[in-house]
Amino acid sequence: MKSFLEHIAKDLLDKYGTDLAHIAVVFPNKRASLFLNQELARLAGKPIWSPAYITISDFFRQHSELTVADPIKSVCDLYKSYIEVTGHVEETLDQFYGWGQLLLADFDDIDKNMADTKMVFANIRDLHELDDVSYLTNEQKTELRRFFANFDDNPEGIREKFITLWARLKDIYDNFKQRLRSQGLAYEGMLYRDVAEQNSIETKYEHYIFIGFNVLQKVEQHLFKHLKKDNKASFYWDYDRYYMNSNNEAGTYIHQWLDKFPNSLPNDNDEIYDNLGNDKQINFISAPTENLQARYITEWLKEDNRYKDGKRTVIVLCDEHLLQTVIHCIPDEVKTLNITTGFPLKQTPIASMVMQLLALQLEGYSQSEQGYRLRYLSRVLRHPYGKYLIPEAEKLIEKIKEEKEFYVNVNEISQLTYHQSDKQHLLELVHWLSDTIRIIGMNGAAVNKDPLFQESVFRMYTLLTRLYDLMSSGDLEADKIIFRRLLNQLITTTSIPFHGEPAQGVQVMGVLETRNLDFDHVLVLSCNEGNMPKGVDDASFIPHLIRKAYGLTTIDNKVSIYSYYFHGLIQRAKDVTFLYNNSTQGSQTGEMSRFMLQLMVEWNHPIHRLALKAGQEPMRIDTEIVYKDDAVMNKLDEIGRFSPTAINTYIRCSLKFYFKYIVGISELEDVEEDDIDGRLFGNIFHCAAQLMYEKLLPRDIITAKNIDDLLKTGKSSQSITSGNSQLTLEDIVDEAFATTLFNKEAGTRTYPKLNGLQLINREVIVKYLRQLLRIDQRSAPLRVLAHEFDVNRSITIKVGDREKELRVGGRVDRLDEVFSDSDKAQLRVVDYKTGGRVAAPLKSIDEVFDPKNVAFKKSDYTMQAMFYSLIEAEHDDKLNPLHHAVSPALLFIQHAGGDDYSPILSMEGKEITDVTEYKEPFFEHLIQQLEDLFNRNIAFSPTDDLNACSYCPYKQMCGR
Repeated sequence: MKSFLEHIAKDLLDKYGTDLAHIAVVFPNKRASLFLNQELARLAGKPIWSPAYITISDFFRQHSELTVADPIKSVCDLYKSYIEVTGHVEETLDQFYGWGQLLLADFDDIDKNMADTKMVFANIRDLHELDDVSYLTNEQKTELRRFFANFDDNPEGIREKFITLWARLKDIYDNFKQRLRSQGLAYEGMLYRDVAEQNSIETKYEHYIFIGFNVLQKVEQHLFKHLKKDNKASFYWDYDRYYMNSNNEAGTYIHQWLDKFPNSLPNDNDEIYDNLGNDKQINFISAPTENLQARYITEWLKEDNRYKDGKRTVIVLCDEHLLQTVIHCIPDEVKTLNITTGFPLKQTPIASMVMQLLALQLEGYSQSEQGYRLRYLSRVLRHPYGKYLIPEAEKLIEKIKEEKEFYVNVNEISQLTYHQSDKQHLLELVHWLSDTIRIIGMNGAAVNKDPLFQESVFRMYTLLTRLYDLMSSGDLEADKIIFRRLLNQLITTTSIPFHGEPAQGVQVMGVLETRNLDFDHVLVLSCNEGNMPKGVDDASFIPHLIRKAYGLTTIDNKVSIYSYYFHGLIQRAKDVTFLYNNSTQGSQTGEMSRFMLQLMVEWNHPIHRLALKAGQEPMRIDTEIVYKDDAVMNKLDEIGRFSPTAINTYIRCSLKFYFKYIVGISELEDVEEDDIDGRLFGNIFHCAAQLMYEKLLPRDIITAKNIDDLLKTGKSSQSITSGNSQLTLEDIVDEAFATTLFNKEAGTRTYPKLNGLQLINREVIVKYLRQLLRIDQRSAPLRVLAHEFDVNRSITIKVGDREKELRVGGRVDRLDEVFSDSDKAQLRVVDYKTGGRVAAPLKSIDEVFDPKNVAFKKSDYTMQAMFYSLIEAEHDDKLNPLHHAVSPALLFIQHAGGDDYSPILSMEGKEITDVTEYKEPFFEHLIQQLEDLFNRNIAFSPTDDLNACSYCPYKQMCGR
């Protein structure tokens, strides 16, 4: 089937021959000109003088002395006019910018439709006397009455407030246009209107051919009439009788123009204008995801060898965010591909780099510390393009981490000079940002030959330079909030064009690029309501009914335009496939386009309804047990000491033990460089607690009064000769931070400035220490015999027919004696717990070793405390030479506020005063676990308790 452009090419050659140099062909957009030129060359069969190809926008701009202003400058100038007219100086550009863009679009619409602004912005007195206003038609009066009736019943007087401001819009409009005109500038509608209102237009070409227009704004109608009157214009309309002979909105506008601007092609030519009525293969396919739609491309292109038809095959994206996925789904058989939609700049690495650099300057700098906060600097240095800015980025990161610099002095990084972001210095910051991107581009170009890198960096540099020029010229008076918003808006709306031969190969297009083009095979993706038609909201400062009354653009106009595009895709095609997302998850409605529903009702031919299914289940790794071979047994033999943590890991999940202790896979530390996670917080607290008892309280007997004095004064109670008499609770916390967080030498209490979260953690540790003192006060007098020391013992197990000796042990937080020098004196092994989970009371040793109790009853805590206490009771000749009875204690700092709180563990409902009473059953279970561990016939297998897998770092490896 011949295309619309092929019919036009033949008609032009028949009428004007091969010398078309005096003719200008005007299209709504540029894309179709390439295809028409190709048809002209093919049909002529010899060299020809090609016509000029311009868009309607080009025509207006060629005939005006004004220049279309930059959109950002336009809004800034509109803001100046708004302030001058209203005097609302308290309203900032940031507050104005959003609705300023809306107001600018309204002014543009008013001018393109040549509406009388005096009438559009008529004041309330004029509008209340509608019957006496002769210039309004009956339809306009009806629409306006309906609008104001909605306000008459409003008790808040919104109508009056709205009209008061509305009455000033005419003055703002006039002031704004004059401001632009004095600079030789205009917004597009203003320029169009100026040209349309000229008494005579001195045209550049003898004749103009207008092709494929649909909706015509008043300025375009005026131009068409003018050129038609001078016999300088011909018109070619693309339509189909299917929607012209019905109430279908696709033909709304063509109906109006055929009489006013007669068609240069014969309207009775069935080959051109009666194609939608023919039988076609039309498929409606639903899919649950956008990605599944994109994956269907491969099958669709290969089916019937559609890809071999090259430019006669098109993939239309109703949602252009699918572009990346679509590109990856093009099969290898497609050798030539033309993509008319650009690659979004927002999705390139340089966009994220710019945002990280901006965040570094705006939020990442500490004035008090004269340095960058580590987390912000780290994001820049770790960025893929960080090495193009600072070649030694990786080494610098390691140095900073090693030295625990949470604030990095700017003098160490000359490329990242700090710039103030206040309004006075913002221009310098923007210049630095653009220069930094230039450096990244230059350094990266030497090693990165990826065209996307080079194009994206160039586009970004251009955007930043554009903003810098606007600011330096005074057109854009921005603060950092406005600058960031504008930059983000520009990045979001900028795309990087693909290079290629437009008139060759399979076409990938957006909906608007398909205008005036015909294809044999059409695949339309994401044809959902909301995408087709797209953007049919009524966002405007001028209410819908007022817009309708004065002939401005409304939702109805937009729907009609998209209906025309939709039917144009089908018009001359052989087969058309529409895909839509039928998922109703989240904000998605799963609704096909209204035009698809309309086609199902009105079209008299069969439409095939199909559904795509994933065809594959998400890949799941099956959980496999690991058998103990010689390599595994050798690894077990290499373990020098089995800690309670390791044994508890085996009890809870033997496969986790395998990953962690046999294979040696470390758990991922998913924390920021300057964060204090739970493990580090606990280490700092343990260190601070040890220092508190060693340096602030008596070394021998600690009385309730000693503790009370420390709680009240925060000062050490040790003697002057100890060297610690001047220390405070704050000092020992500082020392704990210095030695634990910053790896300083013991006794050091100075360290880099803490950030906000670290300061909060410091205050929490001080609070916990005070809580610990109050708990110990209830058990005074007491002696702290030791802090942070190792305990070990040997255990003999049976491995097959032989015996094997193992070393078991770990690190005790604290050994103390409470109620010293009294009948109630009691030795305790204390394990500090700073987390929120509390170990639940257990009834027996069986429950201690039951893996089901680990997750919710924290039986691993109980097992560890009892394990250390049993070793201390019988195997520590230094600290417990007389082998006094020992009680296991878990001191949960967060939950120890009650007066009756006791950290000593209970078993069978009573406190454990002598842990050796449970020695026999405890070691029976322990030895059994260790023998199972060394038993070749017992493989490493995953736990049956799926709840235990929820936060396991290895769950993805075993399919959980």
